[in-house]
Amino acid sequence: MALTLSLHSRTAHPTDGPRGGAGLLRPILRLTGWRRLGLAWLAGALGALAMPPFGVLPALALSLSVAVWLTDAASADRPALRRILPCGLVGWAWGFGYLTAGLWWLGAAFLVEADEFAWAMPLGVVGLPFGLGLFYGAGFAAAGALWVRGPGRIAALAFGVGAAEWLRGHVLTGFPWNTLGMALGQDLRLMQAASVVGLYGLTVLAVLVCAAPATLATGSNPRSRFGPTLAAGIVLAALALHGAWRVDPAPDPVVAGVRLRLVQPNLPQDAKFRPENRDDIVERYVELTRRAPEPGEPRPTHIVWPESAFPFLIQRDPDALAKVGAGLEPGQILLTGAARADEPLPGERLRYYNAVLAIEPGGRITDSYDKVHLVPFGEYLPAPLDWLLRAVGLRQFVAIPGGFTAGERAAQRILTVPGLPPVAATICYEAIFPGAILPGAMLPNDVAQAAGAPPGLILNVTNDAWFGDTPGPRQHLAQARLRAVEEGLPLVRDANTGISAVIDPHGRITASLPLDRERVLDADLPARLVGGTLYGRLGDLPFGLMLAACLVGALRATLRAASRAGTGA
Repeated sequence: MALTLSLHSRTAHPTDGPRGGAGLLRPILRLTGWRRLGLAWLAGALGALAMPPFGVLPALALSLSVAVWLTDAASADRPALRRILPCGLVGWAWGFGYLTAGLWWLGAAFLVEADEFAWAMPLGVVGLPFGLGLFYGAGFAAAGALWVRGPGRIAALAFGVGAAEWLRGHVLTGFPWNTLGMALGQDLRLMQAASVVGLYGLTVLAVLVCAAPATLATGSNPRSRFGPTLAAGIVLAALALHGAWRVDPAPDPVVAGVRLRLVQPNLPQDAKFRPENRDDIVERYVELTRRAPEPGEPRPTHIVWPESAFPFLIQRDPDALAKVGAGLEPGQILLTGAARADEPLPGERLRYYNAVLAIEPGGRITDSYDKVHLVPFGEYLPAPLDWLLRAVGLRQFVAIPGGFTAGERAAQRILTVPGLPPVAATICYEAIFPGAILPGAMLPNDVAQAAGAPPGLILNVTNDAWFGDTPGPRQHLAQARLRAVEEGLPLVRDANTGISAVIDPHGRITASLPLDRERVLDADLPARLVGGTLYGRLGDLPFGLMLAACLVGALRATLRAASRAGTGA
C-alpha cells in the first residue's frame, strides 16, 4: 500500500519552508522548456572542469547542485510516473553538455586526414555526446521516479547516475571515458578509495558529495539543509585520511634486475602510417633504443615501444624484423605494439589484429597479445552498419582493409617475458575499463597458471598522437593511472607522442616524459602490492552494494513522503 502511495503521491515543492531559499532559486525553478534544458547543458559543461587536466572539484559541486534544482523544478507537483520524462530530459541535457565540454578534443582526430574525415567531425564532437547523454537521461529519469523533498533525492541521484555510468561503460562495447568518479580519481589521497570500490564506486561517492550542497538552498529545516553538506565534508575528510594512511611516504620497492626503457618517438600522426616512411621509422626506433644510458645508470633490460609502431606487418618482413632484433643487446627484450595478421583459411580474408609482440635479440617473436576491446569507428566499423557505412564511403580511421579483428575474449592477456613478472597487456583505451585486469577474469598462460602467478604489472601501449596537445592524452593517462590503484599493480605506459610514464601501485608517477617530445625514459619497475587490493578480489561488488544502499535510502525517503501525504502531515 505504501509503495502504491509513493507512485501516485505528488511531490511537495522542494523549496517549501521558511528557510528554503526559494527567493534565490526562483529564477531557476521558473525555467521551462528549452531554457531549462539550456541551463542544464551549461551546468553539465561546467562540470567537465572537474575532469583532467583541470581537476576543479567545486565545479562539479556547482554543476550537480544546479542539476538537482532543475530536477526539483521538473518534478514539482507531479506524480512519480509523470516525473520520469521531464527529469530524464534534464539529465540528457546535463550529460550532453558535460560530454561535449569534456570530449571536444575528439575533433582533432578528424583533422589528421582532413580531406577524408573533416566532414564527419560534428558526428564525433556533437553526435557522440548527444547520444551518450541518453545514459544520463536514463539515470535522471530513474532518480526522478524516486524524487522527493529533502536529502533523499541526493541518494536517488547517486543511484540513478551511478547505474547510468556503469551502463555507459558496458553497453555497446562501453565508453567509460570521464566517468564522474574521475573527479575524485586525480588527487593521490582521494584516489586510494578506488582500491576498495573501483571507479564506479568513486562515481557514487562523487555524486553524493558534489550534489549535497544543493540542499543548502532548499532545506526546510537545519538538519535537512546543512546535514548533507556536513556529511559530504566528513566523507571527503575520511577519504583523504584513508589515502594518507595508505600511501607510505617511502617509495614502493622495485623489481630486482629490471631496468625499463620507454621509447617515445614523437612521430607525427600523418606520417606514422605511411609505408614510404617504413625504413626511417624503424631506424628512429632502433637509434632511440641503442642510446647510451645516463652516466652511472644501469643498462636497460626491457625496451617498450608504443602502439602500432610500424606502418607494415613486421612479422611478415624478415629484413625489418632482423633489423629490429639487431638493435637489441644480448639479454634485452622488446615489447612493442604492432599490427599482425594470421594466415587465412582457404576462402577467407586476411584478418588483422592490433597486437603487442615480445621480441628477443635476433628478431624472434616469443609471445603476443591481440587487442580485445577495439575502438568503434577508429579500428573497425560496427557490424550491423559496416556494409552501409562502407557503401557511403566511410571507413575506420586506421586504414586496415576490413578493419581490425578483436582478439578472442577467452585468450590470455598475460604475456610471458623473460626477466619480468607476468605482464597484463592493454592497448590504447583498453586501460580505461575498470576490472579489465582482474586476475580472476583472465586465463593466464600455462607457465603462469601452473605457478599460480598473478600479473605483476600492467603494460599499456598507446598512440595518442591523433589528439594533439589537448586534454585527451592527459585524460587518458589519468584514467589508466587509476587502474594501478584499483589492482595494486604498477603501470608501464608507453605513448607515441606522450605522455609516457611509470606508475607505482599506489598511483604515484615515478617517472614520465612530457607530451610532444622525442625521448627515452629509463626507470626501475615498481613491485606489485603484496596481497593485492579488495577491488582486485571483489571487482564491482562493493559498487553494487553502494548502489543498493542509495536505492534503499531513496525508497525510504519516498515511502516516508507518501506516508506523510497519506496522513495529511
